[in-house]
Amino acid sequence: IASKSQSDIDALVLELMKEFELRVLGPTSWLLGIAIKQDLNAGIVSLCQSLYVEDTLKRFGMENCSTVKTPMDYNHSLSKDQCPTTSEELAQMQDKPYLSLIGALRYLADGTRPDIAYATGVLARFSSNPGLAHWTAAQRVLRYLQGTKHHALVYKKQTVSSEPFLTYGDADLGGDRGTGKSTTGYVVLMSGAAISWQSKLQPVVAKSTTEAEFVAASSTGNEIMWVRNVLKELGFEVKVTSSLFMDNQSAVQVAKNPEHHGRMKHLDLAFYWLRDMVDKKVIKPIYVQT
Repeated sequence: IASKSQSDIDALVLELMKEFELRVLGPTSWLLGIAIKQDLNAGIVSLCQSLYVEDTLKRFGMENCSTVKTPMDYNHSLSKDQCPTTSEELAQMQDKPYLSLIGALRYLADGTRPDIAYATGVLARFSSNPGLAHWTAAQRVLRYLQGTKHHALVYKKQTVSSEPFLTYGDADLGGDRGTGKSTTGYVVLMSGAAISWQSKLQPVVAKSTTEAEFVAASSTGNEIMWVRNVLKELGFEVKVTSSLFMDNQSAVQVAKNPEHHGRMKHLDLAFYWLRDMVDKKVIKPIYVQT
């Protein structure tokens, strides 16, 4: 239950008690494997899945593994060329619980660990026929989690600012070797930590960095509108323009100026709603250095 008024919450609970058998457990401290710590005096709330990480490490026999500093090795790219093609290669993967591991990592990535969202998304692309290279890469994510198991999302009460949240969007051009599609990544920050994030293959093949960044900006803009709507429902209507930080000046100009659209008129019209939101001063694309 979310409300600005404690008396409203208490009244709702009393009404529910008339119809259902309820127990009032007080402030939430544990929910779906996420530890929630609240210090109302200091205005701090933290979300952490350290116990889930430890259980996952034990589940896959990695509780004593060495640690690494990054979830992926950027010197070695993954592709479908590394998928098994012979009976011997398929036999090597029969006892590897790849799908179970990806499912566990996805739960972490969606819950409190945006830092493994990209790695987990890439690994999930090979779920239908993973190879040893993909299995080794998935184990590397566990090694990374071993050294970062106590990382948490920490939200701190802040003075009221003109913008309640900040959004960053980015893309890699043709990052997927199998399809040539780029990956969109975004994160929404509020009160000092991430509240929403995603790493996902784009639906179209971009012909240039500008196109990839513009498609990413469109997806990121959708999330901005969703966050604005949620805050409005909770009674905190956002009346100022929401900033969208991007590291491609050409994409910023395309979003701002309709005369640039001729160079990308082959893109689906669905991506052009961003230009309308910019024109209405709901979203403002801003260049930020990489």
